[in-house]
Order: sequence, then structure tokens, then C-alpha cells
Amino acid sequence: MSVIELADVVKRYNNGDEEIAALKGVDLAVDRGEMVAIIGPSGSGKSTLLNVIGLLDTPTEGTVTLDGQDVTDLGTDGLTDRRRESIGFVFQAYHLLPIFTAVENVTVPSMWDSTVDRTDRARELLDRVGLGERLSHKPNQLSGGQQQRVAIARALVNEPHIILADEPTGNLDQDTGATILDELTRMKNEENVAIAAVTHDEQLTNYADRTVELVDGVRR
Repeated sequence: MSVIELADVVKRYNNGDEEIAALKGVDLAVDRGEMVAIIGPSGSGKSTLLNVIGLLDTPTEGTVTLDGQDVTDLGTDGLTDRRRESIGFVFQAYHLLPIFTAVENVTVPSMWDSTVDRTDRARELLDRVGLGERLSHKPNQLSGGQQQRVAIARALVNEPHIILADEPTGNLDQDTGATILDELTRMKNEENVAIAAVTHDEQLTNYADRTVELVDGVRR
């Protein structure tokens, strides 16, 4: 069973008197242990697709299935709960909190659940991405590559079924980007998570199991 499945997804936006179709009947499924690269020119619908996969936006038409459950028509609270339970996010700009240590940043997604303490898992994940000696460091004490590894650990802290990555190597040089892609690949295999990554980086497509191209909201 696929972790996430989109069937004939259409997404339209109103821009004044004009209606814009960002996605036009897109089908996509991503399985556990698989990395899918999503490519396409600017304005092709990549970010919209990632938002729909991440339950940050709902389709105008079509269905979205997460772990076998149709989540298309869930309300805001339901989508938030499913996102927290099943989806991790890695961003180009890291989005680490400057006043928090590496461990504290990793535990952020679990801070709204008082029934669990993810501190030990945060330490374990940071150790696994090579930052076991940087647990108490704040973002300004870490390199760009180290900050992105903190972001990967944060994405995994709640044991998600899928990680969504938005240009995860966009702010990094080629060698550091390769290190991050090695980490994502290793974590994909060790945690058996699905990864869907929007990218302009050809290096990432070389690591992906599949590449999906969008052009003008249509999957090619």
C-alpha cells in the first residue's frame, strides 16, 4: 500500500476575475522506502503538489489517500492531526529556532503532545546524522549542512511515514548537498519512510528512485 496517493487531483485558485489551474488531473503514489524527485520549471505546480501531499492544501477536485484513508474532506483539525502523525517536513531554509539547541529544535514537532517525551529519540537521531557532539549547539554555531541534518532529524522525530523535502539542497554547495542526500537515503532505508522532494538540483534526481516531472500543472 502506498503511503500517499493522489488520484486525478485538480487545484484551482482565484486571482481576481481569473481562475488559475495549478494542478490539472495529477496522479501520484509514493511507497515506503522510496524517494521520488519532483521536478519542473518555475510555475509548473511543484509547490502546490507538495502542499497537497503534505495536507497543507486541499484539492479542488480529486482524492488524497494517506495510509489507505481518504483524507480529502477532513476538516482543519483532522488534517492537522494526520500531518502530525504521519508527515515530516524538510525545508530549504532549515527553519530552526535560533534560541533552541539542536536537541530542542528536533523535539519541536512533539511539543504539542504532552503524552510523549521525544528527547531521547532526538538525541539518537542527531547521533545517527553525525551530530552527537553538537547536541547543545544552537543554529548559529552550526554550518549549513549541519543545520540541514538537524532539520532531517526533526522531520523524523515523530516517526512519520513520509518526509516532504522542499529544495533540501538548495542552500548548500555540491559536496555538502551530497552529504545531505546520503543522509536522506540512509534514513529512508533505516526508517522505511517515503520521501517526496521538490528540486531543481540534478544531483538529487540521481539519488531518487523515480523522477516525476510537472509542466503547467500536468504530470509528464
